[in-house]
Amino acid sequence: MQQIIYIHEFKTKLGWFHLASYINEKGLAVIDFFDSNAFEKEVKRRFGDFVKKSGGAINKKAEKEMKSYLDGKLTKFTIKLDIHGTPFQQRAMRKIGSIPYGKTATYGEIARSLGNPGAARAVGSVNARNPLPIIIPCHRVLAVNGLGGYAGGLHLKRYLLDLEKAAY
Repeated sequence: MQQIIYIHEFKTKLGWFHLASYINEKGLAVIDFFDSNAFEKEVKRRFGDFVKKSGGAINKKAEKEMKSYLDGKLTKFTIKLDIHGTPFQQRAMRKIGSIPYGKTATYGEIARSLGNPGAARAVGSVNARNPLPIIIPCHRVLAVNGLGGYAGGLHLKRYLLDLEKAAY
């Protein structure tokens, strides 16, 4: 059975953002602002066969909050999220999501806070596959010896950290 998925696109100073959420508006499920082809693949992986419908109240609220964040006016997102994955992945995503605006944490610090100090690489893997970048602020996660990586490139990670005036 095909699911109906709300798809929404909008343009910002960083380029085009692509959003996906369930028709039942359970929560925002996918954000991509790097590559529309990658977005389509992630939506297909997440939802299987689906029918696109444009809009969605959650997607439109996410657009408003994202634009406000990128304008330096919003420091905490209120949008409902549909976090998917294994229990460990979900816990890691929530922990990453709890890093305050303007602050950073290392992969190891997050692993220790999850009660699994040897899981820094696993946290890094979860962070690298984050389907909700910016709202779940994977850019705030650093390597112990520097910035670490970022799917959108280190220039974008620096841009977001500078926007938040975060030390790195």
